Amino acid sequence: MDRPLPGSAHGALEAFLGYWAGTTQWEATPWGPARVAAVELTFARAAAGLAVTHSYRHTEADGTRSEGHGVFTPDPGRPDTFFYHVNSRGLPPEAAARASWRDGTLTMERRSDRGTARNTFRVDDGVLTHSAGLRLGSASEFTPFMTSVCRRVAGNTAARA
Repeated sequence: MDRPLPGSAHGALEAFLGYWAGTTQWEATPWGPARVAAVELTFARAAAGLAVTHSYRHTEADGTRSEGHGVFTPDPGRPDTFFYHVNSRGLPPEAAARASWRDGTLTMERRSDRGTARNTFRVDDGVLTHSAGLRLGSASEFTPFMTSVCRRVAGNTAARA
């Protein structure tokens, strides 16, 4: 089985490496009102370059923060990646979910008995966009509920960690 060489992040994830800052726009949902928050994202090499960690922090206007962390690691048998996610709400870790590449977009879907959450990540012209949507119950379409738009912050060393 071929494995990526230690010291270099999975090639498809290279564009994400670094520290990013911007804003997140949440749509109004049954769980909360429409709002905007500051967001910080960091993607860094880990495990001798065999993985890329993903951390985010949202800061609401009232100072409330929520954080999350995840790990992308390549599947040596397929051009996809695994995504493992832990959030700040104290929930137990979930099983890894498979993410796939299509036309420069990393798409990760996590299924549960309630429906499917879809997250997409893309970098275009120095702008990182992270979008999320839900397809609940028997719905046929995803309903967007969050979009983060960020720019890389120069001088941060997170990508070299």
